[in-house]
Amino acid sequence: MIISAAASIEIHKQALNELNVFPVPDGDTGTNMSMTINSAATDLRKTEDPGLYEASKVAASAMLRGARGNSGVILSLLFRGISRKLKGADCCDGVLWAQALQEGVDAAYKAVMKPAEGTILTVARLAAAKAWDASQENNFLEFVQEAAIAEAKVALADTVNQNPVLKKAGVVDAGGKGWVLVLEAMLCALRGEDVVAPEGETVQVKESADFSDFNTEDITFSYCTEFIISRENDKDPEELRAFLNALGDSLVLVDDDEIIKVHVHTNDPGAALHEAVNYGSFVTVKIENMRLQHTEKVMTEQELAPQIAEPEKPLGVVSVCAGDGLKDVFLNLGVDQVISGGQTMNPSTQDILEAVNKVPAETVYVLPNNKNIIMAAQQVDGLTPKNVVVIPSKTVPQGVTAMLSFNPEGSVEENTQALTEALDTVDTMQITYAARNSDFDGYDIHEGDYLALYGSQLFGTSQDIRVLLRSLAEKVRDEGREYITIYYGEDVKDKHAQKAADIFADVCPDADVNLLSGGQPVYYYLISAE
Repeated sequence: MIISAAASIEIHKQALNELNVFPVPDGDTGTNMSMTINSAATDLRKTEDPGLYEASKVAASAMLRGARGNSGVILSLLFRGISRKLKGADCCDGVLWAQALQEGVDAAYKAVMKPAEGTILTVARLAAAKAWDASQENNFLEFVQEAAIAEAKVALADTVNQNPVLKKAGVVDAGGKGWVLVLEAMLCALRGEDVVAPEGETVQVKESADFSDFNTEDITFSYCTEFIISRENDKDPEELRAFLNALGDSLVLVDDDEIIKVHVHTNDPGAALHEAVNYGSFVTVKIENMRLQHTEKVMTEQELAPQIAEPEKPLGVVSVCAGDGLKDVFLNLGVDQVISGGQTMNPSTQDILEAVNKVPAETVYVLPNNKNIIMAAQQVDGLTPKNVVVIPSKTVPQGVTAMLSFNPEGSVEENTQALTEALDTVDTMQITYAARNSDFDGYDIHEGDYLALYGSQLFGTSQDIRVLLRSLAEKVRDEGREYITIYYGEDVKDKHAQKAADIFADVCPDADVNLLSGGQPVYYYLISAE
């Protein structure tokens, strides 16, 4: 039963961590409970054919030594009380089991200096009381355990109302949830069944807590201090308890004939250790800075959780491009978020979603500026509460032209129509290079050749880039275009870019030619003609 409970806690460890806000929002309840109960499971696997009491004693002893954190210590105390009640027993019926659960509750409450309602203690106490009532009705152990589980679930659901910290976070108690998992897994093992996931809660609560709701200032005592001392004299542990209680909070102290186990939150762990050494030698010592734990948890959440900006305006725009120069162009045109990407570096739907969520607008237009990004962009609308409209721009010049038609004061329908229609008003030319030898569309292409694209079609190849630039300029002239913008890439020197602009100015004397540093990879030149 204990091994199954350990497996269940391990399976749900992260879910418990995500609920953990009390007593400290450091997100480690699942980890602590898992490490605690798995220390028992490890020792039990090494024990050959233990009897009922021997198994409980091995588990209680291992958990006491392996307990971590508030939740782990309390869990170990619950099993310590169970073991005490089972002492001398070869078998267990419903009545004895109910008494054992109650003994565990008594042990936990006795050790916790300031027990709070709405925690694992509450869940365990109410479950044990129900188990006793059930045992008086039916002495069958499974019947008693079922009653305990049912009551534990009701008690767990109510923890969100009992504890102001939990209510603020909108979650149930993590330790209480862990105890429900333990009781359920034990019943499954008792029946010879595999451990199964717990059923849903009886009340609607968040799946996880938002740790950023809490400041590090909410943590009164910084250091979680835990240690085990081997008993070497007759000094009364109650004196140590009184000293530590004045030094901090969340104090749990348990002792037996061999050791004293202490868990306390304090700002002066040195004083705690200095006093404790008067009772014996240290077996283990662990000190953790809970403020750092909390900060790391918040930072992790901020990295992983979707950040959705509240709407401050009706319309916003996200654009995809590669190159600092092109990024500046889009930002200067009013784009809110620019995603780095393009040919050979297509952003994912997640990348686009994150950018969309950062835009403080109700409706967000997305300019993919590459045909291979359009589909990924179209998946975003169903993943965010914002209204997402994808304008199917296939090139950066199309995206720039679309932005020139964007009216932030216009309606969604008007802008959708204007931006979409603008795509057909611009011709896009691109010059890149051949990565390998090939024969395409009648062209014999050699590795290293310059390639010119006009729209989506291959326009020509040459080993002299000036030849392609002049041919493109002649095409633009013949099409009667009046406005030409040349964006040169990261591998093009300024003087060479100026020569390219001079070619277009010479061939197209009636056109307005502009030269800008795009900084884009892959393409030496991106050229738009309108």
